[in-house]
Amino acid sequence: MAQIEQWHGTTILTVRKNGKVVIAGDGQVSLGQTVIKSNARKVRPLGTGLVIAGFAGATADAMTLFERLEAKLEQYPAQLTRACVEMAKDWRTDRYLRRLEAMMIVADVNVTLVLTGTGDVLEPERGVTAIGSGGNFALAAARALIDTDLDAEAIARKAMAIAAEICVYTNGNVTVESL
Repeated sequence: MAQIEQWHGTTILTVRKNGKVVIAGDGQVSLGQTVIKSNARKVRPLGTGLVIAGFAGATADAMTLFERLEAKLEQYPAQLTRACVEMAKDWRTDRYLRRLEAMMIVADVNVTLVLTGTGDVLEPERGVTAIGSGGNFALAAARALIDTDLDAEAIARKAMAIAAEICVYTNGNVTVESL
């Protein structure tokens, strides 16, 4: 049986520093060893713009999760953690949602959370977290830069550039959203 190529790659990074939170994501979508798209937008504001989010994984799955999270945010306004916990419960227990392959980072002015299909709702340490194929590279770079004089956005951009130099599934076409 022929093996089906898997869509690969993304790097999503969040940096929280001095009252500002930034989510940055690269634009590369790869199928096997081929770059299918170089300017995908994997980071966006949600709802009324008080929450920003980035995804790693299948695009259709991520859009479904964004829609579900927006509905939870409407149900629990100004309660990002509660909305995320409720969505994670649904994601883990709903037969349809359980099959979705994506991870998300979401943030508001107070909290940053990583959401997974296994029901995890994790708050990062030291204001920095990352997901995706280049996530560990960007995370390491951002952690090394967090104690410098750079602001959150500058750290995110520099860390994403470093990840793009190392990870073949990450490019330098970066989208940044901030609060």
